[in-house]
Amino acid sequence: MFKTISLTAIALAFSTTTSLAATNITWWHGMAGRNGEVINEVAQKFNASQSACALTPVSKGTYEEALASGVAAFRAGEQPNILQVFDAGAATIINAKGAVIPAEDLITKAGYSFDRNAFIDGVRYFYADADGKFVGMPFNSSAPIMYINDEALKKAGVEAPKTWEEFETIAPKLKEAGFIPLVQSQLTWQFTENFFSRNNIQFATNNNGYDSVVDTKLKVTDPNLEMMFDKLKAWKDQGYFAFYGAGWNDNQKVFEEGKAALWIGSSGSFGGLQKTATMPFSATFLPYWGSIKGAGTNSFIGGAALFAMSGKSDEENKCVADFFEFLTSPEIQYFYHKSTGYVAITKAAYELAQKDGHYKEKPVAEVGIKQLLLPAGEWSKGYRLGFYPQIREIMEREYGRIFSGEATVKDALETIETEGNELLARFAKTAG
Repeated sequence: MFKTISLTAIALAFSTTTSLAATNITWWHGMAGRNGEVINEVAQKFNASQSACALTPVSKGTYEEALASGVAAFRAGEQPNILQVFDAGAATIINAKGAVIPAEDLITKAGYSFDRNAFIDGVRYFYADADGKFVGMPFNSSAPIMYINDEALKKAGVEAPKTWEEFETIAPKLKEAGFIPLVQSQLTWQFTENFFSRNNIQFATNNNGYDSVVDTKLKVTDPNLEMMFDKLKAWKDQGYFAFYGAGWNDNQKVFEEGKAALWIGSSGSFGGLQKTATMPFSATFLPYWGSIKGAGTNSFIGGAALFAMSGKSDEENKCVADFFEFLTSPEIQYFYHKSTGYVAITKAAYELAQKDGHYKEKPVAEVGIKQLLLPAGEWSKGYRLGFYPQIREIMEREYGRIFSGEATVKDALETIETEGNELLARFAKTAG
């Protein structure tokens, strides 16, 4: 006797069979909130676009926690296929022997063509090797830009500064109008790493660490950086600059509330700021010092990249390559750009956004991309420094001491350089 099988049951069985036939790959990341939701949406779009691969994203907490989890999993032979690694952790994963397959090699082996020039210049080098080969695939990329409280500048009768010299001219007027002239949210990325990039000054020896980990040393005692922090301390004492510690949101909040005129933040903050800002705002480039010869070059990216972990089957590696190809398509890049505020990493996606009128509707969304497309300098592509998350912690500690009056700028920078170089030497031993 035959049993009647419903169409629903047949469809479910077919669906299960199809799912089982697909090659499963995992993606560990360090994003939460809306950004984490968009990652899930990107994965769903990829899974729906084909039937050979099934991608599962897994949140591992913060950037730091995701990196730690990925390194521990690799040592245990339980690594994911894809690991999101933030900018400061790039050297750690790239120099972990045998841990990753360069993204460019993975993609070309899968039969895809790969054009480095298709990527925006400020994006192209940060996760590449010294020869320009992509080791990581840039993903959520951002630039440090200056957000503007339009009402504050209008009330003070001033225009947004292009240089720090111009800021010094308008700061008294902004203060007199009842506003905190300037706040920022990350002294390490915005006023140290990108200070060197925006002003085209060498950040570390060995080509900012790209050429070798051996004997690489920081150059944070550079007189220009000392001048920058002397200025920041003086501006704070004069009421032209406010510092609320190392917490990102603690510094952003006063801008959102309309109390600050200018905020140095991330271009990737635009999506959230549209919802939290209590006043009209615009944005412009991160200022530079007009007095520094060669200054005004592009900044480099912040955010994170995706790394293909080694030790996986050819089928899984092919799926990772398929996903990277999907992820960098103009349509998906534009979707991600619109959904998050992070920059579109390819020129084709940028052109698609322009053609669609996205920047006419939301001009702030274009500022970070335009800054990344500024002329490059010898020292504007970024850095490759080991144990850099720990070096950032030293910087944050010492910068806090500057603004609390516990240390002079000169002493703080010397401490950062000494302790940072000790960490770089230790990293060279582990990487070697």
